[in-house]
Amino acid sequence: MERYVCIHGHFYQPPRENPWLETIAPQHSAHPYHDWNERIAAECYTPNTASRILDGDGRIIQIVNNYSRISFNFGPTLLAWLEKYVPATYHAIIEADRQSRTLFAGHGSAIAQAYNHMIMPLANRRDKRTQVIWGIRDFERRFGRMPEGMWLPETAVDIETLETLAECGIRFTILSPYQARAVRKIGATTWQDASGGKIDTTMPYLQHLPSGRTIAIFFYNGHISRAVAFEGLLYNGDNFAHRLIGGFHERMGPQLVHIATDGETYGHHHPRGDMALAYALHYLERERLARLTNYAAFLTLHPPTHEVQIAERTSWSCFHGIERWRSDCGCSTGGREGWKQTWRAPLRAALDWLRDTLAARFETAAERLLFDPWTARDDYIRVVLDRSPESVNAFLAEHATRELNTEERIEVLHLLEIQRQAMLMYTSCGWFFAELSGIETVQVLHYAARAIQLARALDGDDLEPEFLRRLAEAPSNIPQFVNGRGVYEQLVLPHVVDLRQVAAHYAATSLFNIQTDPQRVYCYTVEQRRHRVMEAGHAKLALGVARVTSTITLESAELRYGVLHLGDQNLIGAVRTEDGAESYADLLHTISPAFERADLADVVQTLTRHFGRLDYSLKSVFYDEQRAIVRAILAPALEETAAAYQRLYDRHTPLISFLTNQGIPLPPEVATAAEYAMSMAIYRALTAEPPDFERARSLIDSAHRAGVSLAREPLIGELRRSIEQVTARLLTDPESSVLFDRLLNLARLVRALPFAIDLWRAQNDVFAIRATHYAELAARARAGDQRARIWTERFATAATLLGISMSGYGR
Repeated sequence: MERYVCIHGHFYQPPRENPWLETIAPQHSAHPYHDWNERIAAECYTPNTASRILDGDGRIIQIVNNYSRISFNFGPTLLAWLEKYVPATYHAIIEADRQSRTLFAGHGSAIAQAYNHMIMPLANRRDKRTQVIWGIRDFERRFGRMPEGMWLPETAVDIETLETLAECGIRFTILSPYQARAVRKIGATTWQDASGGKIDTTMPYLQHLPSGRTIAIFFYNGHISRAVAFEGLLYNGDNFAHRLIGGFHERMGPQLVHIATDGETYGHHHPRGDMALAYALHYLERERLARLTNYAAFLTLHPPTHEVQIAERTSWSCFHGIERWRSDCGCSTGGREGWKQTWRAPLRAALDWLRDTLAARFETAAERLLFDPWTARDDYIRVVLDRSPESVNAFLAEHATRELNTEERIEVLHLLEIQRQAMLMYTSCGWFFAELSGIETVQVLHYAARAIQLARALDGDDLEPEFLRRLAEAPSNIPQFVNGRGVYEQLVLPHVVDLRQVAAHYAATSLFNIQTDPQRVYCYTVEQRRHRVMEAGHAKLALGVARVTSTITLESAELRYGVLHLGDQNLIGAVRTEDGAESYADLLHTISPAFERADLADVVQTLTRHFGRLDYSLKSVFYDEQRAIVRAILAPALEETAAAYQRLYDRHTPLISFLTNQGIPLPPEVATAAEYAMSMAIYRALTAEPPDFERARSLIDSAHRAGVSLAREPLIGELRRSIEQVTARLLTDPESSVLFDRLLNLARLVRALPFAIDLWRAQNDVFAIRATHYAELAARARAGDQRARIWTERFATAATLLGISMSGYGR
């Protein structure tokens, strides 16, 4: 078969981590999820690892890992997040590449990406090189092989970028059809105009480079890609498959119909888009309409017969080339009428100034410590990927001019971290949207602030005033901010963290017993020297001394802290260097009597005299722990409210029954009490040991007859957790009658509830059991094994209740 299909997904999120904590703060716009990474992982990245193909009745007939049958790239910073927070999804992605090598003659479907989505034509040669090297090295560490292709951020391209790819061993990249300028058959002398998307996208092309190297380029089918992304083609997998087949030409010879879109199209931008993708691939294979392939496999079988000249400084998402990332070209997303993007050019100019100033200082400071500062920067990705002492030691042993002392090691790591932050601040999303104060642009300013802070710590010279002066030339569309300086001062500076604030956070959280690891605060270690917590009524006081150390730069300080909680949100505290000027013992001796007699005014005065200023509050606690503290503060009040609801319901149960039987609506307060009481009764029945399924079902039926709503939480969470626990155990003990009893009871309860529960993981487990055990047990049942017959009947019932088709699996 000479007809091939390849679907490429560019899976990417901008790095969102707070550069001081190396973790993502809660993003309220992603509610009900913690942040946008978590939300999109749940809607797209994870579903694509086990996507459903359904029959005409909406039951699952197949579950497939889409990544194994498409071409894909994941942003390195996104993969790092997935590895830490959604490891099952991460490992499924890595496994999909391994599977694809089996499917496609040894060529994996994963390709690399320039590291943090920097617009490459706007980068200097040094940054281009580091971005490509970091992208390759990150890929090798994760996928265990050298990448054959690399995705260019926004497909933005110039010849120097292609030279860098080829120099680093990359065979191919993928561009928009509108990024070709001219083509000709290899060996021909005349070029043909290919501008305006006129290029034949069903073949690869060879781009000759000034160095004498070459690189292959695939130009994706723009019409079908656009239909997938923006025109609703994913509403129907059958239509999707036929549209792909319609991309073939009448000409003879091998042809590749291939498309490229944001990977988030398949599930996030288009709900259930992963299922349309899975069905389209399934349909193409089942009907033998085309062979699935990936770029590397096709390129090996069918090398380019034509060469191309690219249109330089172009991209796939800006009609004006690459102006979207440096000027008010008219391309924007998410803006209001009348908003302009005149802020883009001054923002880039300010960052360029900061980058170049930092680069000059890097060279000067590092040349006495490192053999080749820029080669060391290229290799620093190994430390980013593994910050263990062994990794850092190996890196310094290779690059340092001599054995470095502690201060010099810290200086080297500071210098290299400045360079990392300076690259992160060019993440493309900072310019993509409509407003300077958007979360993506504020994020790149966070990286700039971190670089400035690190530089200030090295030589005391503060670059921030000049940076702010330059940012003031970038106008905001929102009067509150006025310009970039206002954005920086209001949305960036309040989030800057130093070792003192880490100590204050540590002290404050110690008052509420919410520390999951008492020796760690995000990317800092805390060695507790002294620590004491005292309580007097509702007031709490924490005093102590701790050494706080950054795991990133190894900078460290021994700090003394005092934090006083007066109740509710009223928390004050202070931190100072443990310098011996006035001892911790003296503070404890002075303050303890005042606190024990609940003289809080004296306590505050003593803290003020000792520390000078009480400049930390609940606002100083990092976001996630701030939420946890608020929950801890509110817990007693919420328990009182819950008890009041229960008493109201218990006292008036007969009246509630009378009103509902008469069709009289319950008063809102009574309805809320009934909802809470019945939901909690069901929850208690489910969490009893053993669970009382009969009572839970009776209560659900009673609530339905009474017209009482049930709280989605905690019932959804508990039922999902219980079913997933059972199906996970069944994977290792599939013939357990006890486990099947529990699964059937739980599945019937789920069906009885008035709201849907996501049983994705449980379905995966049951589907796996069907694939690995059902055929054997069914054969035993047909041979007269009564136990096997009972098992197959109960399995079929459970699978059907969970939405899995048993058609074709009859005994």
